[in-house]
Amino acid sequence: MITGYSVETIRRAEAALPDLLESGELMSRAARGVARLTSARMRDRGFRRVTGLIGPGNNGADTLYAIARLARRGFDATAVCVDPQSSPNVTAAAERARSRGARVLTGDGAEALTAIARAEVVLDGITGIGGRPGLPPFARPWVDAIRDRTWVIAVDTPSGQPVEGRQVVADAVFADETVTFGAPKAVHLLPSTEPTCGILTVLDIGLDLTDATPTVVRLTPDDVPVLWPVPTTEDDKYSRGVLGIVAGGERYTGAAVLASTAAVTAGAGMVRYVGPQAPTDLVRQTAPEVVPGEGRVQAWCIGSGLDPEATGEEAAEQLAAARAALASDLPVLLDAGGLDLLDGPRGAPTLLTPHAGECARALTRLGGRTSDLTRAEVEADPLEHARMLARLTGATVLLKGAVTHVVDADGPVHVHDEAPAWLATAGSGDVLAGLVGTLLAAGLDPTTAASLGVLVHGRAAEHANPGGPVRALAVAHAIGPTIAALLTESAQV
Repeated sequence: MITGYSVETIRRAEAALPDLLESGELMSRAARGVARLTSARMRDRGFRRVTGLIGPGNNGADTLYAIARLARRGFDATAVCVDPQSSPNVTAAAERARSRGARVLTGDGAEALTAIARAEVVLDGITGIGGRPGLPPFARPWVDAIRDRTWVIAVDTPSGQPVEGRQVVADAVFADETVTFGAPKAVHLLPSTEPTCGILTVLDIGLDLTDATPTVVRLTPDDVPVLWPVPTTEDDKYSRGVLGIVAGGERYTGAAVLASTAAVTAGAGMVRYVGPQAPTDLVRQTAPEVVPGEGRVQAWCIGSGLDPEATGEEAAEQLAAARAALASDLPVLLDAGGLDLLDGPRGAPTLLTPHAGECARALTRLGGRTSDLTRAEVEADPLEHARMLARLTGATVLLKGAVTHVVDADGPVHVHDEAPAWLATAGSGDVLAGLVGTLLAAGLDPTTAASLGVLVHGRAAEHANPGGPVRALAVAHAIGPTIAALLTESAQV
C-alpha cells in the first residue's frame, strides 16, 4: 500500500521534531539525500554540469545546500537564485555553496539563463509544498531556458503543480524525477499529476507518520493476500458470504450473467439471483452454482442492466426486491439503473459504482440542481464530483473511468489507473459489480471492497488476453485464476 499525505500532516510531523527542525538537521538530511541521488544520476550518465533553481523558501534552501554538496564532490555546480538574501536559510545556504566552489547567480540575466541552458541536470527548488499552482513570474524565464534533453529533478514537488494533485498546470515544471521528503504527497500519487513528477524517490528524514491519516491510497498487488478474504477449514458457504444479485432484465439479460459469473469466480460462498425468467434461465445455463430467488444473504448487488422504468409483472417483482434490499440493514452495492432507486442516505453500508455520466445524473437529481450536470464536467474533475456524491448520499463512491476513484465523504481517496485500456468495453462494469459485491458479502467495508475489487478487476483483464482486446465475460472467468496468482506470488516472495 502506497500512501500520500497532506501538506498539513507533513508540517505537523515536522513540528513534532522541534530539535531537528530548529537545528537545521531536517534540512541537512533533505539536502544530503538530494545530493546523493543527483550525484548518482550524474555519474551514471557521465554528466558534469548541474544548475539549481532557487526560490525564496525552505525548498530553495534545501536545493542550495544540495548544490553546495555537489560542488564539493567535484561537479560543475551553479545556483540561480531569485534572491540569495530572501530568508536566513537561503542566505546561509548561499554562503555554504560559494565556500564549496559553486557559482551563485541572481535573477534572470544572460549569465543565469546561460547556466540553466547549459546544464545537463536541473534541480527544481523554485517552490515547495507551500507553493500555489502555476509558476511565480520570476521563475518563468528560468523554466523556459531548460533544454528538452536536460534531466530535471524536482525537489519535493514539481514547482507550480498543485500539491493537492488535482488538475495539471501547464505553466509549471514537468520533472523527469522527483525527490520528496518523509512521504509522498497527493501530487505524486493522483493520476492527474503523477506524470509531472517522473520517477519518484522518497527520502526518509525521520518523520513519524504512523498514526497520520493519508489523503491518497494506492493498493498494490502485495496488499491482496493481506486483504483478500481467504477461507479457512472452519468456513462454510454462509460464513464466506452470500451475495444477492438484482440485475439485468428482459432487455439487458447479459448483465445478470456477467455479474453472477464474476461473483461465482471471485469466491462467493453462494450467489442468489433475483430477476425475470429470461435472465434467470441464462444464469442457470452459464453459472449453475447460482441459486435463483430471494433468501438469506450478507450483501446485495443491485442495478447492473436494471431498468427502473420497466413494466410488467416480473419487472415489478424485481424492482420490489431491489427496493426491499435498499430498505434493509444489509450492505448494498448500487450500479447503473440501481442508482436511480437511491433517494438519500441509507443507515447501512452503501457503495455506488457510477461512471461519469451516471454520476452527473445522480448529482443533478439528488443535488437539486436547476441545470443538468454534464458528463464532461464530471470528467474534468472526477475526484471533486465523486466526493460531492459521497457527501450527498453518505455512501462510498467508486467512480469508474480510465482512472478509478474510490472515496467517501471525508476520508482518503483510493486511486487506480493500472487497468488496460481494452477494459473499456460493454459489460466490464457488470463484472466489477459482481466482484466487489462478493467482497462486501464477505464482510469487507465498502472502501476496501471497492479498491481491492478494482485492482483485481484490472489484473484479470490483463490475464484474460495480455496486450489485446478482451471481452467482459473473459474478464469474469479470469478473476479466480488472477486471485490465485496474486496469492501465490506473494507467498513465494
